[in-house]
Amino acid sequence: MDLSLYVITDSRLFQGRSHIEIARAAIAGGATAIQFREKGMSTRQMIDIAREIRALTLGTGVTYIVNDRVDVALGVDADGVHVGQDDMPASLARRLIGKERILGVSASNLEEALKAEREGADYIGVGSIYSTASKPDAGLPVGLGVLAEIARRVSIPVIAIGGIKEENVGEVIKGGARGVAVISAVVLAPDMEEATRRLRQRIEEARGNARQ
Repeated sequence: MDLSLYVITDSRLFQGRSHIEIARAAIAGGATAIQFREKGMSTRQMIDIAREIRALTLGTGVTYIVNDRVDVALGVDADGVHVGQDDMPASLARRLIGKERILGVSASNLEEALKAEREGADYIGVGSIYSTASKPDAGLPVGLGVLAEIARRVSIPVIAIGGIKEENVGEVIKGGARGVAVISAVVLAPDMEEATRRLRQRIEEARGNARQ
């Protein structure tokens, strides 16, 4: 499970681009994980698209996660599912997907993160780190301090999300994140593949500097 650069597809920002186009460009640019996130489609439509993304990720080593919908994740044989604080409880999601699939859980504070870990999460999505328009319900930014505290206190990977872009991704990695999740930094870029490639490069540079 490599969650270094985790690109989320979200139709609220697409500007005419499809989930498939975004996923394909992100994979070509070096994304290590793709999350299919869709709130406005029927289950049948979601299954059809999720199955196409599954086909794109097979054989690439890219981790494939479905947001919220355990049924869709299982139906298309995704690698795992991600749930938020208002979605299905993490403990129930874990029971349904079994031990072999990946479970990600969103958290905005240490208490939520510790609870998610106890309930079987494989990674924690922490945010919003910075202000973001990609997720209207994200709440106020939690900042790098909360990110660092959670990274110190949990034993599973912490993935930062919210307002992350090329200019600040390095400080997020240095702040303790194992990886970053992005939406607009890729989805709204003129060249999605190149935007993904540059983000991945900045992540690797930040890791290299931290090891020196």
